[in-house]
Amino acid sequence: MKPATYAEFWPLYLRAHAAEGNRILHAVGTLCGTGIFLGGVCLLRWTWCLGGIAVGYAFAWAGHFGVEGNRPATFGHPLWSFYSDYRMVFQLLLGTLEGELRKAGVPDS
Repeated sequence: MKPATYAEFWPLYLRAHAAEGNRILHAVGTLCGTGIFLGGVCLLRWTWCLGGIAVGYAFAWAGHFGVEGNRPATFGHPLWSFYSDYRMVFQLLLGTLEGELRKAGVPDS
């Protein structure tokens, strides 16, 4: 069943990222992809912007298809997925993600 609200979506998103390796690949891809994208904006190199997007998605999809063995949430809710990816990465960096994972019912890795 498709979630109707973001509050319903967030725990599902976290459960789709239960494997620590998937979360790490997301973090690497998001941070590198964002850096490349912003570098392209600053230098007016639009191909870098496209490359940054490609890098971000490549790492995320490798995490889903290669590590987690599931389908990326991007296909069902692209905007919520985009926001959730950054939310997950920031919480990972801040050390607050474990509590969110527990609340979502994700077993310890």
